[in-house]
Amino acid sequence: MEKRNLGQSDVKITPILMGTWQAGKKWWVGIEDADSIKAIRAAFENGITTIDTAEVYGEGHSEKIVAEAVSDVRDKVEYATKVFANHLKYQEVIEACERSLKNLKTDYIDLYQIHWPSGAFNSEIVPIEETMNALNKLKEQGKIRAIGVSNFSRNQLEEAAKYGRIDSLQPPYSLFWRKVESDAMPYCIENNISILAYSPLAQGLLTGKFDASHKFPEGDNRADNQLFHGENMKRAQKALDQLRPIAEKHQCSLAQLSLAWLIAQPQSNAIAGARIAEHVISNAQAAEVKLSQEELKQIDAIGKTVTSHHDDSPVMWTW
Repeated sequence: MEKRNLGQSDVKITPILMGTWQAGKKWWVGIEDADSIKAIRAAFENGITTIDTAEVYGEGHSEKIVAEAVSDVRDKVEYATKVFANHLKYQEVIEACERSLKNLKTDYIDLYQIHWPSGAFNSEIVPIEETMNALNKLKEQGKIRAIGVSNFSRNQLEEAAKYGRIDSLQPPYSLFWRKVESDAMPYCIENNISILAYSPLAQGLLTGKFDASHKFPEGDNRADNQLFHGENMKRAQKALDQLRPIAEKHQCSLAQLSLAWLIAQPQSNAIAGARIAEHVISNAQAAEVKLSQEELKQIDAIGKTVTSHHDDSPVMWTW
């Protein structure tokens, strides 16, 4: 898989990244560590060398699983992790980074990201300048190679960029969830900031495996995802029916088609999580699906039959 530049940094990433929220177990159901380790290893063996995690995914458990899976090939992979919204004071950022370094069994993190803006989840308000000062210090020390933000609006991204170089934005972004296109994407294109899309398969909806009658078990965060409910779900099912012939033409799955569309968008890369190795291998193969400009426009229009009805909610969940 051909790597891309991460913003203006000297870090190179794969256009499809391995997402490991599920490896932390919290907010997920039926996750086994052995399966997570196999899946992350399968990502590496099939060309996905950039792995995204966070301190809050199982309170460090996901980071430890990543290390268990690929620490023996550390020089061939890129680690992206995140500091949570409750650790954004200067010293808290430094300490959180040290914990992540320990969990990941490494002495540097390729991309260190602010997971949510200050104030999210009732966290204490911390000036972005203070947080960025800590991140800049870590970068000077060589403990992190690039700085990114996640779940930031364009205005929040612009404010953060006043205090240091931001090389990536991680928003929720998929064919069925496209808020970033009208908000931060133009700024990212103008300033060479990589977009690392999370939930690029709309938490599995774009795989076509969930029909309108599906019910998620208690404890599964997808039960609160508004895309899986009511009219949103009905529109999604109609859109999937329209996408199937295009996927069949390319002899690929709906998931692969959706990932291929996303990584063809400006500055955009896809963080695809997976529970088992089989799904990871399939995700990796999406990088080989080449769509024509006409097909990209057709897929774009189909996606908008779902997204044009959305309200202004910045995230998919109804928390």
